[in-house]
Amino acid sequence: MRRDYNIDEKINMLLDFFSSSEYKPMRFKDIAALLQVPKGSKHELKEVLDFLVIEGKIITDDRGRYRTPGDRVKTGMFSGTQKGFGFVIIDGEPEDIFIPENATKGAMHGDKVTVLISTEKNGKRKEGAVLQILERGMKEIVGTFQKSKNFGFVVPDNQKFNHDIFIPKEHTKGAVTGHKVVAVVTNYGDGNHNPEGKVIDIIGHMNDPGVDIMSVVKAYDLPVEFPKEVLRSLDFIPDEVDSKDYNNRMDIRDLPTVTIDGEDAKDLDDAVSLTKEGDIYHLGVHIADVTHYVKEGSALDKEALRRGTSVYLVDRVLPMLPHKLSNGICSLNPGVDRLALSCYMDIDVKGNVIGHQIAETVIRSDRRMTYTDVSKIIEDQDEELIKEYNDLVPMFMLMLELSEILKGRRHKRGAINFDFPESKIIVDHNGKPVEIREYERNKATKIIEEFMLIANETVAEDYFWQEIPFLYRTHDKPDDEKIKALAIFINNFGYSIKVGNEDIHPKELQKLLNRIEDTPEEALISRLTLRSMKQAKYTVANTGHFGLSAKYYTHFTSPIRRYPDLQIHRIIKENIKGKLNGDRREHYEKTLFEVANQSSMTERRAEEAEREVDKMKKVEYMTDHIGETFTGVISGITTWGIYVELPNTIEGMVRVSDMSDDYYIYDEERYQMVGEHTKKTYKLGQTVTVEVIAADKLLRTIDFAFVEDEK
Repeated sequence: MRRDYNIDEKINMLLDFFSSSEYKPMRFKDIAALLQVPKGSKHELKEVLDFLVIEGKIITDDRGRYRTPGDRVKTGMFSGTQKGFGFVIIDGEPEDIFIPENATKGAMHGDKVTVLISTEKNGKRKEGAVLQILERGMKEIVGTFQKSKNFGFVVPDNQKFNHDIFIPKEHTKGAVTGHKVVAVVTNYGDGNHNPEGKVIDIIGHMNDPGVDIMSVVKAYDLPVEFPKEVLRSLDFIPDEVDSKDYNNRMDIRDLPTVTIDGEDAKDLDDAVSLTKEGDIYHLGVHIADVTHYVKEGSALDKEALRRGTSVYLVDRVLPMLPHKLSNGICSLNPGVDRLALSCYMDIDVKGNVIGHQIAETVIRSDRRMTYTDVSKIIEDQDEELIKEYNDLVPMFMLMLELSEILKGRRHKRGAINFDFPESKIIVDHNGKPVEIREYERNKATKIIEEFMLIANETVAEDYFWQEIPFLYRTHDKPDDEKIKALAIFINNFGYSIKVGNEDIHPKELQKLLNRIEDTPEEALISRLTLRSMKQAKYTVANTGHFGLSAKYYTHFTSPIRRYPDLQIHRIIKENIKGKLNGDRREHYEKTLFEVANQSSMTERRAEEAEREVDKMKKVEYMTDHIGETFTGVISGITTWGIYVELPNTIEGMVRVSDMSDDYYIYDEERYQMVGEHTKKTYKLGQTVTVEVIAADKLLRTIDFAFVEDEK
């Protein structure tokens, strides 16, 4: 709805009207009559009322009467399940509201709804009933087409959307059984009829190479092709740095500088340099000056903001910026001049930054190093590599020294380190997974992590105290209820955390993670601890980063692949040049809120798509290993089954219904599964041998069975 002063005045007037003690719930025609709204203006009243309903400020009851919601009526997003029931996620509420199947009122996954919350019973999860569907969430569905003689169905890939979409024959667009399609929903149906839609795009056959990943791309509405105006603008981007751009920049091309990345990295957006004088380390973190080429308000800039982030999907990257920038002029490739924004830090032997400078620079990276080679030099003392990089080895050893000091400083203040194993999925030219292994992290990766963390903190603290409009990376304290629930749970394993009247300190969770290290319950408690915490996000207010135990934090180090980094580079450069006047500050105060929200949203979307593709490829990989046996570790136990994680990070489930040798009972207090007759016990962390019995790529599930001789 278009907002102006008159509309805002009407909204406020109506809210006062509804909240007055004299108001009694009434229908639209009665409100119009009471307020003496002229016949020609009734549509304006209806528009304002509809807006207030969508915003959750008022609701309509079963008789069509408008009323204020009250404390028990909330607005949130409906999250569906395969089994028909769902949950309503409400901003600011620590817990989702459970919605039984008979109380969803036809709500589907992603819908914005109002919910009437029931009173809590015996400390259990809050329950509720959907009162009204305010706005449909999923308007386009990606799924598998199934053809019948005179119509078709689309079976959604998203299992949370638990209705097939009926497609009339004239709207199938020629799709055949097995096609992956995009269907737009034209009618959401009711309790007796399925939703109806029409096919608007055929992605390809489900068995064709690459179609599976493209289905995820379409489902998450990830941008693939760059618009024509963006591609046209690339004609004005040079292949090499123009020497006139060196003016007013610090020339550090003679400073020994390296990039350290993974073997397959192509967008090298950070380089590092390090020297030491006496007890002071001089660390330089040099970041590609992307904003020199991506001007504010340009087609490139608007598209970068729309994308928000690069997305990494196993065998492809959907970049935030076109390759001419990300792999070319903005990539800090060795032996060529590049423009950068550098953060120089003087760091003492305790890891404190005692001085710093942020400057526009021109650099020339000496070497493109890999984590593997640097690790072999500093950890394995590889003679051949030491000889090859002889002139740089002293700097690498100094980097290791400083990184361990910085890590110790972070640990001392209470930073939480979640060290979950990540997957490295290797696929062939058809996108078929041929190997899945744990992604190796070594001391070289930790060097770069520590250097990027300290640069981000230093920049954030500088701009906070300058009171300049800025973007911060924030992580709020966990909700008390979730921490108390975690404390109760871990008590079953003999652990405790201090939960008093004051907020929990991250050091308490750090201590917990240290105590559970190398125990059978480590994986489970680590995951539950992570789930008890809030999501990090981008904000214009600096509220600190709980997980890092940092008062000031931002994202400064990856402007090629993250828009917030690019945005703050623009602010920093204007400030350095003295151009951040009143008008510019006001401009950023108006625009940064939207940038923060867009960046947080696109980051979550990218993470969900990446997880979905990883899960899909793991299931696909295991379809070729059905009947084979593997050794794994019990990673979780529920009433319906036992989760087993293999060394390559793949996780599957042994369903209780498939454990035919006995009747197994879930011992919730000890978190174990016990056979009623045999007393055979399955515990967290126990090493077991399993056989792969099924893998469903559509449902993203892997089923295991314990081998018979399991003890």
